[in-house]
Amino acid sequence: MPYTEVPGAKVPIRIWTDPASIEGAALQQLQNVATLPWIKGLAVMPDVHYGKGATVGSVIAMRDAVCPAAVGVDIGCGMSAVRTSLTANDLPGDLSRLRNRIEQAIPVGRGMHDSPVDPGRLHGFPTAGWDDFWARFDGVADAVKFRAERAGKQMGTLGGGNHFVEVCLDSEGAVWLMLHSGSRNIGKELAEHHIGIAQKLPHNQGLVDRDLAVFVADTPQMAAYRGDLFWAQEYAKHNRAIMMGLLKDVVRKEFKKAKPLFGEEISCHHNYVSEERYEGMDLLVTRKGAIRAGSGEYGIIPGSMGTGSYIVRGLGNADSFNSASHGAGRRMSRNAAKQRFTAKDLEDQTKGVECRKDSGVVDEIPGAYKPIEQVIDQQQDLVEVVAKLKQVVCVKG
Repeated sequence: MPYTEVPGAKVPIRIWTDPASIEGAALQQLQNVATLPWIKGLAVMPDVHYGKGATVGSVIAMRDAVCPAAVGVDIGCGMSAVRTSLTANDLPGDLSRLRNRIEQAIPVGRGMHDSPVDPGRLHGFPTAGWDDFWARFDGVADAVKFRAERAGKQMGTLGGGNHFVEVCLDSEGAVWLMLHSGSRNIGKELAEHHIGIAQKLPHNQGLVDRDLAVFVADTPQMAAYRGDLFWAQEYAKHNRAIMMGLLKDVVRKEFKKAKPLFGEEISCHHNYVSEERYEGMDLLVTRKGAIRAGSGEYGIIPGSMGTGSYIVRGLGNADSFNSASHGAGRRMSRNAAKQRFTAKDLEDQTKGVECRKDSGVVDEIPGAYKPIEQVIDQQQDLVEVVAKLKQVVCVKG
């Protein structure tokens, strides 16, 4: 059996790594999730680590219920990537100018655009449904409606933490563009609003962890959350698409002579909820730090800012609810990384990458993450590798 099955209160816990390698606090979180009355399955990816309420790197399948804290505050966070016609030979020896141009085009950290990006000005950007998407903002929770202007200006921005924009090379020397971001502040505020509501509901008072509070089917609270959740997931997808459009424009200008072309964009959420059917049941599948890996579906599994990343194709393994890992996964907390490593360590571990090498991003040092090759190796029954990428430019917030 490619996974290890550990007994849980309501369902067995299927783990795609050595259970002994999972820290005790994360194992306890998995056991807590397995006690939920609505749970129908729990799959654990090889990048699993401690999270809020539920572990990062877990797939929680429930019937008629969803846990907003398990989805997390960065609703719809995920990855996008595209292969270009450029090759390593087209890149200059000094990549600092390219990095600067990317940082000028795409606000990072808490930054935002001076005015909302007009998708119509982005070369070849699909604008169908854009106006309808924004019109549906009128239906989101009243508590966040005052954020409309900020939500518009943050569309097409990176954020901070582990979010990034990268220029990569694959093993054949082709240049790829890749980025990682989610629903920005509007997703965070929507999530926090609904988590607060869920924790006060009577049916959640006896749970082993208040962060596992759920909404249940056929209630006004569930209807409100689902509407806001799916809107925020769409916001995240549009956010990545706008950023990719801005990034392509930078590349077109910087490599004008080469006339770069771009392949089909790969995009995948890894913090989200999806309505799916397994074993004759309609389930709400929450992927908290996991991608969908249905048969033939493309996905992206990044490493850290100094290691490789993988483009993968799903094998459609129903035991994992058609899922795979979302990245390498942290092996130490951000605080632990800051205490253990220095800016000099970061410089050493990101040698050959044009990126920030200061103390402000030491918590993102490659040494704070699990080895990506090991994580990929542990899920050979979930995905097949299509391409291995190595970044040459990495932009962080």
